[in-house]
Amino acid sequence: MGLSKLLVTTAFFAATTMATNAADTIRGFTKENSDKQYALEKEFDAQINVQNMDDWMKFMTSRPHATGQPFDKEVAEFIAEKYKSWGYDTEIVSYDILMPTPKVRLLEMIAPTKFTASLDEDAVDGDPTSDQDERLPVYHSFSPDGEVTAEVVFVNQGLREDYEDLARRGVDVKGKIILSKYGGSWRGIKPKMAEEYGAIGALIYSDPEDDGYGQGDMYPKGAWKHETGAQRGSIMDLPTRPGDPLTPYVGATKDAKRIALEDVEIFVGIPTLPISYKDAMPILQALEGPVAPPRWRGALPITYHMGPGPAKLHLKLEFNWDIVPTYNIIAKMEGSEFPDQWVMRGNHHDAWVHGAADPISGLVVQMEEARILSEMAKNGYKPKRTIVFGAWGSEEQGLIGSVEWVEDNAKELSEKLVAYINTDGNGAGFLGAGGSHTLESFFDQIAHDVKDPIQGMSSAERVQSRNLMSNNPMTRSRAEKSSHYYLSALGSGSDYSGFFQHLGIASMNIGYGGEFGGGSYHTNYDSYHYYTEFRDPGLHYTKALGEVTGRVVTRLANADVLPFQMGNMARTVSEYADEMVSAMETSRKDTLRHNMLVNEGHYKAAANIREGYSVIREGYFVPELKVEVPYINLSPMQNSVSKLKASAMAFDAAYKKMSMEGYKLNKRDTNKLDMIMYQVEAQLIRKEGLPRRPWYRHHVYAPGYYTGYGVKTLPGVREGIEEAKWAETQEQMAKLAEVLNNYAGKLDEATAIMK
Repeated sequence: MGLSKLLVTTAFFAATTMATNAADTIRGFTKENSDKQYALEKEFDAQINVQNMDDWMKFMTSRPHATGQPFDKEVAEFIAEKYKSWGYDTEIVSYDILMPTPKVRLLEMIAPTKFTASLDEDAVDGDPTSDQDERLPVYHSFSPDGEVTAEVVFVNQGLREDYEDLARRGVDVKGKIILSKYGGSWRGIKPKMAEEYGAIGALIYSDPEDDGYGQGDMYPKGAWKHETGAQRGSIMDLPTRPGDPLTPYVGATKDAKRIALEDVEIFVGIPTLPISYKDAMPILQALEGPVAPPRWRGALPITYHMGPGPAKLHLKLEFNWDIVPTYNIIAKMEGSEFPDQWVMRGNHHDAWVHGAADPISGLVVQMEEARILSEMAKNGYKPKRTIVFGAWGSEEQGLIGSVEWVEDNAKELSEKLVAYINTDGNGAGFLGAGGSHTLESFFDQIAHDVKDPIQGMSSAERVQSRNLMSNNPMTRSRAEKSSHYYLSALGSGSDYSGFFQHLGIASMNIGYGGEFGGGSYHTNYDSYHYYTEFRDPGLHYTKALGEVTGRVVTRLANADVLPFQMGNMARTVSEYADEMVSAMETSRKDTLRHNMLVNEGHYKAAANIREGYSVIREGYFVPELKVEVPYINLSPMQNSVSKLKASAMAFDAAYKKMSMEGYKLNKRDTNKLDMIMYQVEAQLIRKEGLPRRPWYRHHVYAPGYYTGYGVKTLPGVREGIEEAKWAETQEQMAKLAEVLNNYAGKLDEATAIMK
């Protein structure tokens, strides 16, 4: 699309959408109460005080505050005292959780030359917090203790296709230490996969092509990763289960039964360490073997080789495996009409070092929201539903604080929690939001109501203007048709996971970003100076996030009837189901081609078609027996999707009629209807959970077993197809149909109430 046409199209959508939204009442509100809510939001926006957020950020990032550090407790007490001073019913809920910290970290190259990695991040000019002694060193939480000596193999991003590239060149990682780039998958997947391929140790670095001088000026001159910066992080097997490793499925209270360290099933088995690209350079420079293919190469001034060797490393790691307290701050403002319906807003407070972007940029927004609502309460404001604020500890180690609280309070949360609204990091750029598609229409109105603080158009329209230039045909097509804001599906990586994927509570994750580039993530340089200099100077998008989440929370809390909408959810699930039909057809075609190539003796070509149909052993392609894709009955899934779409259409029609008539339900029926709407998400979970990971119980959204943070929709069915587990695929197809039918049945109950 040409630029002039793009501008005209964008302007047209902007004009029509603004006119439409300006005339609309708010979903879930009568016209009279919509006017009151709009007035409240105008007052809310006017009261957002950027200086407050700046001051709180400066204090909470003034010292390192990882779990178990003294300042972590001070930060928790600071937050709790603020909530108490604003009149909230506030408590600090502590849990005793496993928190390993480094005791020994040694990485040295012993051949062909000698080199000892510094494993330290330099202090930099202009950043006053970059030289503090309290900071945790660079390490991966939940790496095992270990000492290994071996040759090195460079594995690019450590993805399955990278190991296949190695095998084609006769390179095996068995008995070796792998060196991987960050990117392509979540950090914990890299050692997990390396161990599966036989490696005995793992190192991970950020290449300067991805985040460093290959992209722009290095910090502190620019925003890109300093040469000594390295990404700390947890490598517990998050796609299997998050939370405290020693207390699965129960809160980590003092008297909780704990499993033995050696019995924990979510630890990788090989010692793993993050390093800077400065420390990675001598190792990569010493490698020989095949030259890495073009897509593997980075920006270091070397020829990238795969190995193995002659670079040979000695890696030694030892940890303190301590039980330490973590602190959750819970603050409540009771509702006036439906006190047992809770709207919850959450953000974590712990950080790997200073954590200005991750997580304090989101936390200060949440605190300012709470302060403003308390000021409004002094003037008579009281939400219809109870508003709960949660500031979580130990998110960085594996969503531990929030998961322990969810597991400890599962029954009450399942009964009362309307929705959980999460933020984490924030920065300049585009509004990003993912979550339950029952909240998509509700959020679409908000995305159009809040303006981008720099561009002037609505946040939704700015996203649309970007999507009009997308390389994804579906994304571009949707943007050409309307400025509707589409929620993305949630995988994992932040504190919504326990609420959403374990309990089945409608959830959202919201934040601005994408305009800045560069790497402070989980490093010593995620500081107040970095954030205010590069990520969001002037805190314009920090304020904008408050305008968005302030509306989300207060509209849910104040609505006459909860503003859930079911058509978008049904449409989305139908799209996912269509993808499963296509995936099955692709599998059948791939199988036919694979078997034909095996018959003709083209083993290497056959192995390239699909993993699982042929195996790679010691660099050679070995054909397995011919395989067949059995008949999979898709009709249970397709029939349940049809029923879901019909029930959702009837629900939305009844809801629209009810709204046009002014929501004239009595309080008892309103409460009953609300409860069905906010508890219907739980129909999508099954107690036994997903195959091989029962903690994840949601059958529409889950993190991928080999993607980590990345989402797999209809995960039981999708991963069965992807892994060619056909009996499991058929079984999961039936379970998916059952949860969708149950969901549709609940919608029918709600429709009957409205009629």
